[in-house]
Amino acid sequence: MDAVKTKPAKSFNIDEIRKDFPILERTVHGKPLVYLDNAATSQKPQAVIDSHVDFYLNHNANIHRGVYQMSTESTDAYDESRTKVKEFINAPDSREIIFTRGTTESINLVSNTFGRFNVKSGDEIIVSTMEHHANIVPWQILCGEKNAMLRVIPINEKGELLMDEYKKLLNEKTKLVSVTHISNTLGTINPVKEIIELAHEKKIPVMIDGAQAVAHMRVDVRDLDCDFYAFSGHKMFGPTGIGVLYGKAEYLEAMPPYQGGGDMIRNVSFEKTTYGEIPTKFEAGTPNIAGSIGLGIAIDYLNKLDFNQIHEHEMKMLNYATNEMEKIEGVRIIGTAKNKASVISFIVEGINPMDLGIMLDTMGVAVRTGQHCTEPLMTWYCIPGTVRASFAMYNRMEEVDIFIKSLKKAISILK
Repeated sequence: MDAVKTKPAKSFNIDEIRKDFPILERTVHGKPLVYLDNAATSQKPQAVIDSHVDFYLNHNANIHRGVYQMSTESTDAYDESRTKVKEFINAPDSREIIFTRGTTESINLVSNTFGRFNVKSGDEIIVSTMEHHANIVPWQILCGEKNAMLRVIPINEKGELLMDEYKKLLNEKTKLVSVTHISNTLGTINPVKEIIELAHEKKIPVMIDGAQAVAHMRVDVRDLDCDFYAFSGHKMFGPTGIGVLYGKAEYLEAMPPYQGGGDMIRNVSFEKTTYGEIPTKFEAGTPNIAGSIGLGIAIDYLNKLDFNQIHEHEMKMLNYATNEMEKIEGVRIIGTAKNKASVISFIVEGINPMDLGIMLDTMGVAVRTGQHCTEPLMTWYCIPGTVRASFAMYNRMEEVDIFIKSLKKAISILK
């Protein structure tokens, strides 16, 4: 299968990058789109869109089953994407890369296999106050089934983990620590390497929810030494419905299958089934072939950019927006950690976040409102929800100005 080519980027040129994302040219309510909901899902470059069209037009066939040309083309492209993921996060072996539907399924896979196999009555699993529901609910279900306990790392008012309290939670009953790399609501970048090191001192495995991290920073799972790392394609400029679970081979090989069906088996009889090796053991049925290939193309795109320049650009927007918002009467920013990604959650005194989001939409500005699947965090802050603006590499400083101007206007109308 011929790969869809991405244009090489000699330097970080925001105007050139924006040309690669056709949706950014559209209008909303007659206004130019200012898309600031990147923490929910990112937009897709033309190369990723083209990869879907190319697959279904020219190569659509099931993988690992056919000996005819289109099937081998499809299989080769699918397997090549796994290799791209391995190299992107610096995993030791492609066998340690499991394709899933996204971060949520990746966490559920670990909960339903490693968790059920290793957690027993009286054991404990550690998460943090700022976790997404996808990194809370699967562990609650497991704890309920096993009569185990979910322990929670507290935070301070800035939205930073209290590491001394985390150390106190680690004990001989702890069977797993599962925390987010970057908070989707607060933007806090957690000290995950330290979290992992402290857990490993007590031989406790660690899972990291990297959904918000992979589009904004280089992730090196070998350097982190995490035991599991999960992320989604659609938050890193790839397709929806495709995600990744990285797991150390020693754990994956010991874990039972997540689902049964075709392609994950070695032999089947009515008396007994033997399972395939990793990663096949965890990929039952026909996978999201086009999505997997598209994820590989998204990785190609990111690999041609400089993550240091991406970070610098996003931090300029974050700092500028933060400074301007702090000047607006009644605005309270939720999440002021020293180490933050390009996410601003905020409330405005006397205004419902949803009303504010709707008003901003009429001005062409797309933001997220509500609890952001972090209801326990909202409860901790004693607020019903927030407005969230999240920036990506293709956003311009001029769009931040439009956002600030629109926010001021919306507040004046709604108050």
